Amino acid sequence: MNFKLRKYMGPNFNEEKFLNAPNVSYEEVKIEGVAPDNYHAMSIYPEYFKIDGKWILAKESRMDGVVVINDNLELEVKEFRNLKMGDKVIVGRTEDASEGIYLHANGFSQIDYEKDIFAFRGERSRETSYTKDYEQLYELLKYEKENGYVVWVLGPAAVFSKGSRDAMAKLIEEGYVDALLGGNAVATHDLEAGMFNTALGQDIYTLEPKHNGHYHHLDLLNKARKASSIEKLIESENINSGIIHACVKNNVPIVLAGSIRDDGPLPIVISDVYKAQDMMRSHIKKATTVICLATQLHSIATGNMTPSYRVIDDKIRPIYFYSVDVSEFAVNKLRDRGSLEVTTIVTNIQDFLVKLKENLA
Repeated sequence: MNFKLRKYMGPNFNEEKFLNAPNVSYEEVKIEGVAPDNYHAMSIYPEYFKIDGKWILAKESRMDGVVVINDNLELEVKEFRNLKMGDKVIVGRTEDASEGIYLHANGFSQIDYEKDIFAFRGERSRETSYTKDYEQLYELLKYEKENGYVVWVLGPAAVFSKGSRDAMAKLIEEGYVDALLGGNAVATHDLEAGMFNTALGQDIYTLEPKHNGHYHHLDLLNKARKASSIEKLIESENINSGIIHACVKNNVPIVLAGSIRDDGPLPIVISDVYKAQDMMRSHIKKATTVICLATQLHSIATGNMTPSYRVIDDKIRPIYFYSVDVSEFAVNKLRDRGSLEVTTIVTNIQDFLVKLKENLA
């Protein structure tokens, strides 16, 4: 295997602008959940803060969070809603070291100065060649299986086809999935397929609509709520295939965030969106690779809490982030929302998952 992590090149803190920079300023929280004026909001990139003459990296970051200095002079990035009275929140809107704050956006860059400035087809679209992306992803996932923490974010398109459903389940069984994030629908229709071989009443192989098939997902939800847990449902209904079955069998954590349009929902769904966000972030804090498939809202939500780096054993490594969808609009929307380091692939989800399975499992 030829895969190597991109090397991180940190700032040279012996430069004059760093040596002459002031210590960072902070103000205490006066109202719970409310940051002081002029708070500093985080990006996806590594950011350093000068405290007592030393430049300190925020080790666990997230976009749009604010930075709190604790009693040990360590940095914690918090959501506004998690701010407590007396928290020392860093203030300052510059990122060039002039206020003791420095954003280092090019730490993982591999700039090729020989490339032409003008070139055709610079954006990612359905016309883009993804051969290299697939080959790099195969090698990355082989590496991460032994060394990382891979979080998958799935929409229901992953289970509407027998091929994609079987492929994803196989990837879980082979150890390429460390956590699964999504909503009520992906799990509901996966379990519906396990009971009825349908998704929204349509056969997942032949695509034939079944008689009274529109009841299938509702029957599934009702049975799940009667069973009171996914595990008991799988046992009582003898479900022996699919993504959720594979997660339960292989002890892969599942986080399903509720929405206002959910049916049921399943017993596992977290209806409080902020509790769901906290659970999602508990896995993103460990993630080294994130792969989002065919779910625009969950992809953007995950992207907003995923930085471009992770600190492991005091070493800074990149987080690899993929967004895959048949819609160019969906994958480009994630970049529009600030996840600038995302690798986008425009393709059918069944084709994507089957390719991965064939090359990995």
